[in-house]
Amino acid sequence: MYTVCVEDWFAAAHYLRNYHGKCENPHGHNYRVKVYVSGKDLDKGGMLIDFSVLKKHLKSVLETLDHHDLNSTPYFKEQEPSAENISRYIFDSLKTLLPSGIRMAGVEVFETEKNSVLYREDA
Repeated sequence: MYTVCVEDWFAAAHYLRNYHGKCENPHGHNYRVKVYVSGKDLDKGGMLIDFSVLKKHLKSVLETLDHHDLNSTPYFKEQEPSAENISRYIFDSLKTLLPSGIRMAGVEVFETEKNSVLYREDA
């Protein structure tokens, strides 16, 4: 099994509606995102997926979040825009863009340099 990883960033504002503390107030983060995809078979060029293709897909998903108030975006009107839910949103959005034979292995969202969440589905 091969696993490929690409990384990108986005900036966004949010607040947590059901949290009592500093994060219930509007604030922003520069999020770092790592995406992991897996598969068994390589193409004729010896690649699972071209890095540039995976980066393009990730960028298209992150554009829906970048420089937005996450609480105002359709997905997060009901969901808390926590790092956990952001990672699930990116995972589910990317899953629909992947070619057959390649599966999402995980999405890691860093809210700060030291704090991250990794979302993956159970096999």
